[in-house]
Amino acid sequence: QVQLAESGGGLVQSGGSLRLSCAASRISSRINTMGWFHQAPGKQRELVARITRDGNPTYADSVKGRFTISRDNAQNTVYLQMNSLKPEDTSVYYCNAVDVGGKFYWGTGTLVTVSS
Repeated sequence: QVQLAESGGGLVQSGGSLRLSCAASRISSRINTMGWFHQAPGKQRELVARITRDGNPTYADSVKGRFTISRDNAQNTVYLQMNSLKPEDTSVYYCNAVDVGGKFYWGTGTLVTVSS
């Protein structure tokens, strides 16, 4: 069973930056796409950004130009650099991985709070 360990959340002022990291372990199957989702209270979990194994990224419109996703395949790690943070970015951010068989894996989440 793949385990995803997230780190890097916290409290930051509006306009500030944070970098999230997620390392996958106990990998029995090749990881294809890795990414980040967020879920605010009372709302559905939504895609923030994802990146394929060969490095092609996809971003939600709300974060384009502010967030950058990257990954290290050798370390099975994905990163999310978040710049120009806004109060509306406040949420729990979940790491996600999809293996070549299409199975989804989730981290336990890390809280990002942006104060105004």
